Amino acid sequence: MDDALEQVKVVELGGYAAGPCIGKYLANFGAQVVHLEAQQQPDGFRLQYPPYRDGQVGLNRSACFAFFNDSKSGVTLNVKHPQGLGLAYRLAEWADIVIENMRPGVVDRLGLGYPRLREKNSSLIMLSTSNMGQTGPHARHPGFGSQLSSLCGFTHFIGKADGPPHFLYGPYVDFIAVAFGGAAVLAALDYRRRTGESVYIDLSQYEAGLQFMSGALLDYSGNGVIGSRDGNRDPAAAPHGCYPCRDRRWCVISCWDDKEWARFCRALEKPSWLSDARFHSFSDRKKHEEELDLLIAGWTRDRDASSVMHILQGCRVHAAAVNTMRDLFSDPQIASRNVWQAQEHPEMGQHHYRMVSYHLTATPGSVRRPAPCLGEHNPQVFLEWLGLSQGEYQELREQGVFS
Repeated sequence: MDDALEQVKVVELGGYAAGPCIGKYLANFGAQVVHLEAQQQPDGFRLQYPPYRDGQVGLNRSACFAFFNDSKSGVTLNVKHPQGLGLAYRLAEWADIVIENMRPGVVDRLGLGYPRLREKNSSLIMLSTSNMGQTGPHARHPGFGSQLSSLCGFTHFIGKADGPPHFLYGPYVDFIAVAFGGAAVLAALDYRRRTGESVYIDLSQYEAGLQFMSGALLDYSGNGVIGSRDGNRDPAAAPHGCYPCRDRRWCVISCWDDKEWARFCRALEKPSWLSDARFHSFSDRKKHEEELDLLIAGWTRDRDASSVMHILQGCRVHAAAVNTMRDLFSDPQIASRNVWQAQEHPEMGQHHYRMVSYHLTATPGSVRRPAPCLGEHNPQVFLEWLGLSQGEYQELREQGVFS
């Protein structure tokens, strides 16, 4: 095969990031992915989340929608219309996998829940990914990844010790769940190929997020310790922080033992710090960490962040410049691995899409085409893939089935 998933067919119900990002990964490796929307209720990313190309809001101008939906086919279908629901069933019969990320109970009310779709396709794989999972006292609570970051405890650890918790940028837990969901779908696909049996996957984004709190969870479970935030500090390293550099840039620096601390002082040409009683040992540095941070900031403030990083890395000290969005598009490491792949979009022009962050040797994958405009692939999917005649398609169109 030219592509690892070239024979896999996927239908997506829902929107935003948690479901569609899984489908994007499958599409990048050759799966035929159909993103299902409605003209009256398009994917929320199309109109609810900036940025938009040139600052102009439009159904086909959303960068957020584009970022999670490249390489797919986009169709519109009114599943509340009896004929529209019938076509949704035909899509489920056509598909190997159905992915949905609606609030629990919604797809069942629409007639598209797993029990009903399995009647149509006895070997179907279906993934339902939701905030809390399909069961439990809070399962039907609506919400987004930003709220889950707080529920999982991430925001409790972000901020200064004497200040409030700070928000974690973006729907971080959504993306953790996406990684779990992609792996689960592929495992289910392998299982079905071996057994012929259908699989239903209930993925709780909340529970997936707990995976990345394991240290704090174990500390409480085993030691009764409730962890707390402490700015950029770490209990096992000193210094450990983010320091100002020239042109409003920043560099993170950390030292994890006395040997690294000695290398750090030599790199800064500050031998006096090695003999300073305040910084003699790790425990001393922790006691005087605020004073140490001020001294380090005094050295970094007039230097370029990239220069600071290279000087310290050259002396085997942990350091890295804090990248801006502009830096990510000029980073030679990212460029060498072809992460950004340009496609020409009908309304946004040339747009850079992110390729999946892993490579397969024989079937490397790629960004296949730009994100679809709303309903762009209706003719191809319903006429060519599902086999409707031109007359049937036109009649259904006139009835508002594709609205």
